[in-house]
Amino acid sequence: MAEQSTNPQLSIILPALNEETALEDLLIRIKETLAESSYEILVIDDGSEDGTGEIGRRHGARVLRHAYRKGNGAAVKRGIREAKGDAILLMDADGQHDPKDIPRLLEALKEHDMAVGARAKGTRQRAHRWAANRLFSMLASYLAAEPIADLTSGFRVIRAPIAKRYVGLLPNTFSYPSTLTVTLARAGYTIAHVPIIAGKAKSRSKIRLSSDGLRFLLILAKIGVGLAPFRVFLPISLLFFFLGMGWYGYTFFRSHTFTNMSLLLFCTAVIVFMLGLVAEQIAQLRRERRDE
Repeated sequence: MAEQSTNPQLSIILPALNEETALEDLLIRIKETLAESSYEILVIDDGSEDGTGEIGRRHGARVLRHAYRKGNGAAVKRGIREAKGDAILLMDADGQHDPKDIPRLLEALKEHDMAVGARAKGTRQRAHRWAANRLFSMLASYLAAEPIADLTSGFRVIRAPIAKRYVGLLPNTFSYPSTLTVTLARAGYTIAHVPIIAGKAKSRSKIRLSSDGLRFLLILAKIGVGLAPFRVFLPISLLFFFLGMGWYGYTFFRSHTFTNMSLLLFCTAVIVFMLGLVAEQIAQLRRERRDE
């Protein structure tokens, strides 16, 4: 159907900040791809100073505007809360994602709780960003205890009840994909990673590797402590333990003594280990309360 449905099966959320150069073409291609589907499009205008909102309205999208810039994640959170569909598709408005990949994501969603468009080899991406994404994905895979192909991809579809359940945990920044991915993995939901080739964005990227990269790491640490604390505390505890063993071995062979430094390192290892156990129990209680 060419027109958007009033009772849609799919809600497409496009967070947009000054995206008038890319948004019109993207909306046209979405409508062509989903011509026979029941859907709605929500353009979340995050305080744009150009014609982003007007372009969205001209193409029949439901435009929700922030009076000032709140952040990409805040726009996504508002879209999730306002979505009416049974499934929610998150997509960047800068034109880098191909709407022709949407049916593949929806097909994967039939057997999974979330399907992520994982950028495959051949995607045009700067070397430093590719390296940072690989590093973040490796850390997230460890925290989630399962492989995560692309932690930071903003192209994904998720069942609406699940998205609405966890929307309050998402940050207001570009880090919402990482939070959503690790949270669902730790909560026991299944995630499909669908290979895609992302194009070059038609507008200038709003992500800054220095500031946003540090924020990604801090958010991963926060997610780890909140959702998988033992996977954070155990390595730290082992680090102090082996440092204590190493220092004890050094002082024993040098002067046959057990020093205060060795004692301090061993005590720190035990304390961190016990903190991890307590944090793990608290995290389990929080998960059970949320499930209720």
